[in-house]
Amino acid sequence: MLAIAFTLVLAAILGVMTAMVRDANQLEAERQRDRVEAALATQVHLRRLRFENLQAAGVLTPVLNSVLPSTTLQWAFAQLANRFLDFDGTYLVTASGQVLAGVEQRQTGMQADYDALLKLRPDLPGGSASNKLPGIGSGPVRAVLVREGTETFGIIAVDLRRPELIADPQPGSEAAAFIVGYRKVVQAQLDELGLRYRVPRLEIVTQRPADPLLRRDIPSPNGSVNAWLSWTPERPGDAMLHQFAWALGAVTALFISLFAYVFHRLRNAAQQIASREKQIHRLAGQDELSGLPNRRTFDLRLDQELAQLGRTKSGLAVLLLDLDRFKAVNDTYGHNAGDELIRQVASRLTTILRLGDTVARLGGDEFGIIQTHMAVPNASAALGQRILDALTAPFEIGGVAVTIGCSIGIAHAPQDGADRSTLLRLADTALYQAKNEGRNRYSFFEPQMNRALQLKRMVEEDLRNAIARDQLLLHFQPQVSIDGSTIVGVEALVRWPHPEHGMIPPSEFIGIAEERGLIVPLSEWVLRRACEQARQWPGIKLAVNVSPIQFRHKDFVASVIRVLEETGFDPERLELELTEGVVVEDADAAEAAMMDLRAHGVSLALDDFGTGYSSLIYLRRFAFDKIKIDRSFLEYMEATGESAILVHSVVHLGRALGLRVCAEGVETAEQHRFLQAIGCHELQGFLFSKGVPPEEIDRLLTLDRPFEQALAA
Repeated sequence: MLAIAFTLVLAAILGVMTAMVRDANQLEAERQRDRVEAALATQVHLRRLRFENLQAAGVLTPVLNSVLPSTTLQWAFAQLANRFLDFDGTYLVTASGQVLAGVEQRQTGMQADYDALLKLRPDLPGGSASNKLPGIGSGPVRAVLVREGTETFGIIAVDLRRPELIADPQPGSEAAAFIVGYRKVVQAQLDELGLRYRVPRLEIVTQRPADPLLRRDIPSPNGSVNAWLSWTPERPGDAMLHQFAWALGAVTALFISLFAYVFHRLRNAAQQIASREKQIHRLAGQDELSGLPNRRTFDLRLDQELAQLGRTKSGLAVLLLDLDRFKAVNDTYGHNAGDELIRQVASRLTTILRLGDTVARLGGDEFGIIQTHMAVPNASAALGQRILDALTAPFEIGGVAVTIGCSIGIAHAPQDGADRSTLLRLADTALYQAKNEGRNRYSFFEPQMNRALQLKRMVEEDLRNAIARDQLLLHFQPQVSIDGSTIVGVEALVRWPHPEHGMIPPSEFIGIAEERGLIVPLSEWVLRRACEQARQWPGIKLAVNVSPIQFRHKDFVASVIRVLEETGFDPERLELELTEGVVVEDADAAEAAMMDLRAHGVSLALDDFGTGYSSLIYLRRFAFDKIKIDRSFLEYMEATGESAILVHSVVHLGRALGLRVCAEGVETAEQHRFLQAIGCHELQGFLFSKGVPPEEIDRLLTLDRPFEQALAA
């Protein structure tokens, strides 16, 4: 009974296996047939595209000119056929079959040659059959395979008539209407087609294949079929069955294990069939230039990896790369050099990735990488450094060594996000940060980057409107005499009361305005409004900060003078505060601009003195009237003696050079007494007042000793 049961079970298993093998072979045969049909249709489609391109480029215009002499028309058509059309014979004919021009084996084709072609296919233009040309393709381009004797020909007819003439043909029109071409089909062509579309043993046979899935009819001129286009499909089911047939007969005692093993292998075979199907669509998911996957494939792979995160318990990283100086290579050496650079970059990226990671070209000079199975958190940093090392090495482009770099933005899953759109957005934010930090580096996404990026976009979009609509505010911080009793000047400080984000301090939008090219109109607005306001405070100096970008602008001096003239503000009451970086970068240009400003009566102050490139050379060469001691020197002055010594030295240096000295950041009475003792001229800081609206300055100026109470406290 046990043997019978085993036999029945084994027979059932064999039956199931046989059915699976048959189904696998059948499925592969159907897919192979579809590939053959797709290959033939693609060839016709390519012909159609070629004719459309020729027509769009005007190449067909000469041969469609019915008024040309026949010799000229024949010459023009021969040039067209020999240069653009790869047929054995090509004819330009009317709808009635009259040959206007022809090329037969690179010789002049005659009406008799075309009439011989009509015998093969009487449904060609001018033939006896009235039905349209059957076969492959639709619309204005149709093709067919024809068997004549022992030879097979591919014939194609292209309808050149305008759509309205096709719908309503004009009787008696003898203008060029069709291009008809033929080519003898040889085995080399079929081998090339089979290799390109993965169709093994594509050939023409005269013995009719029994399986209709393995043949395509090739008719003769009389309509009979004596030849077939045939191919031999792969049979994964048979291969699997043959591979394990010995195991089924030899290991009956391990039947259960063998059954599980065979079932598993058959499932793999089905997966292999599916993978071959995917290879057919590979070109749709591949970047043509670099050979890497394109954005569509990258997105699909990222979705797959994210779906497996919960099962694998490991993280992944998304890296977005943007090539630095790629545009310079393109502009300097041409687009071909740029294309070659993209290919070499793709090759280098492929060699440094681990098996299982994905690199894709997302477009232009942007690449994306999916790093999977991250065992340690810093694995993406190591990969980022390897990428930087690989892409900063010189590239050989057309015999010239070209050096570029790249900026990399990195986001992690699931820490930063668990869906594709979020990860790509955050990695792009990190990439933006890497570019802003100087390029040729990698940057990880951090939550505060979203705030910074949103702020930058807001500044770019809203700040220009705020300037144009006069929606900014000016506050003024007093500059006080050394005894603390008198306001000798005010420093203008811009504020932005944003309607949605509230009061935005200058520290959050000045740098972004410089980066986005808005600092020049912003600075001019500040200078104009400050001058208009300070006219109400006679005898008070007005200090206005100048951005390095604004100072280096070619029209800076002219704009300052124009504002002074338009507002009627006394130039001798205006004091422009410059940082040391302004004079260091281009000393000659800076000196010329400063001398021009001083010639108009404007005073100049060296701001943040001691924090940058402070040197006696700058103080002696450039025409400064005042130096401002940076607040950092006073912050810990009580705790260390070194700061006190430095401040003491700066004050004496300024006095020795005949410069006024102003100390910023004065917050305590002890600092005030110290600065008064060493001979500082002016003070500025919270001990006296923070930046306040103009109304508060008006009030302070009415008081006899406005800061007496603060100094006493």
